[in-house]
Amino acid sequence: MRILGIDPGYAIVGCGIIEYDGRNFRTIEYGAITTPAGMDFSERLSEIYDQLMELIHVYKPEAMAVEKLFFNSNQKTAIDVAQARGVIVLAAKQAQIPCYEYTPLQVKQAVVGYGRAVKKQVIEMTKKILCLQKTPKPDDVADALAIAICHAHTAPSRINKELLGMR
Repeated sequence: MRILGIDPGYAIVGCGIIEYDGRNFRTIEYGAITTPAGMDFSERLSEIYDQLMELIHVYKPEAMAVEKLFFNSNQKTAIDVAQARGVIVLAAKQAQIPCYEYTPLQVKQAVVGYGRAVKKQVIEMTKKILCLQKTPKPDDVADALAIAICHAHTAPSRINKELLGMR
């Protein structure tokens, strides 16, 4: 299964594409979609959409895994990230790719085995699981790869539940 993991944002959107065969991971590509601070916000959203659609066209993922938003402070930032996230989900829908959402706790649990793990632990385990020589930078990219790993570990149980009608 080819999975596109996304860490949503509007300045930096982390992207990571992996393949998982039920036992082994293979890293296909990773990087970030970035938009400059001075750019009109609607242009930023359009740039995110266009670059994401290009990634989808080139790498043809079978699933998209996106981190659910969690904010406890800045409401303006939360609203802007939510808008970017909406564009990301729309891209998946337009490309007819199933989109799955995971909380940070679910990602930590799937990658590290502990839902309260710190970011450094998640990044190191992501690097180890994917046999990467270097730590993906910026952190948003490592987060996107971790989200893809989370889906790889979670998808079989989700599929079984859906087949059994246990949504």
